[in-house]
Amino acid sequence: MIVIMNIWQELRNPELVRFALPVLILLAGFLLYMVSGSLIKRLIARFRVSLIEIFVPFELIQIPFRVTFIIAVALFLQPHLSFSGSFSAIVRHALVIGLILSIAWFSIRLFRLLSSLVLGRFQKDEPDNLEARRVETHLEVLRKVLNVLIVIVAVSAVLMSFDTVRQIGISLLASAGVAGIIIGIAAQKSIATLIAGIQIAVTQPIRIDDVVIVEGEWGRIEEITLTYVVVRIWDQRRLVVPISYFLEQPFQNWTRTSSELIGSVYLYTDYSVDIEAVRRQLGSIVRATPLWDKRVENLQVTAATDKGLELRALVSASNASEVWDLRCLVRERLLDYLQKHHPESLPRVRIEPTMSST
Repeated sequence: MIVIMNIWQELRNPELVRFALPVLILLAGFLLYMVSGSLIKRLIARFRVSLIEIFVPFELIQIPFRVTFIIAVALFLQPHLSFSGSFSAIVRHALVIGLILSIAWFSIRLFRLLSSLVLGRFQKDEPDNLEARRVETHLEVLRKVLNVLIVIVAVSAVLMSFDTVRQIGISLLASAGVAGIIIGIAAQKSIATLIAGIQIAVTQPIRIDDVVIVEGEWGRIEEITLTYVVVRIWDQRRLVVPISYFLEQPFQNWTRTSSELIGSVYLYTDYSVDIEAVRRQLGSIVRATPLWDKRVENLQVTAATDKGLELRALVSASNASEVWDLRCLVRERLLDYLQKHHPESLPRVRIEPTMSST
């Protein structure tokens, strides 16, 4: 009993406590770091995605996580270190600012990791990837909005940690109403664009990888930001459009509800064309190609003029790229068929001479 009391007295020694407490904090911090790292890995494993999909984003959050953890441990240790009063206050203020910035950095990278893990559960390579594109659009716009909010909150927290800035803010509070009106008028266009970006994310008239026709150009939605949209044109050009355009101007979205499309092919022939033979040839062409999705295959006479007939062939495919290739294939094969087997059915101009009386 006496030995236990002696040990207790030794443990209550201020010098021993001053030495042991930082060590205990470091040990507790190291243990917490190991446990949190293990929990993160288990959480990632539950998403059932490959290591290749995990490795890059997980490596991205490791550095900010370690920096945040080290600064937090140093902030706990700082009161137990023998610094002078003024220098100790400077160190603590610097650690607080570093902790705020590192938490913001870690949060931005964490949202990126979570977005990658969620998208890893969807397959964009499939023909019917509507759900994957919808989720990707939601996540991309939401992540960018959160990034802006995190930066604003972090910068505000850093500035408010300075007493001088806080006092200036209080002194300017009376004129904040006038300043807010001026800023609001000046930033009216920017605010409207930002709201349009949020509305696009909620209503989703366009999604990532949607096939659209904008300003007469055919392309795919490559990137959606809070202020603009990048459309990848078929010839690898990039069309940058303000995001408000998709709320104010009409445009074509070929994959709004489904990627399946119907394409048309027009042929102009003479009145002597054998329509049934052309219709049978169209069926033979589409049945011989994997581009056709077996939904629509039809040939009709859509116009008759004084010069000839207009034939319209309708064919269907699973997406925009395949329907374009299928239309080109049908046009080429039908023209080749008419040239080889029914050359008299091609458009002709008839001239009939008249006999003059003498």
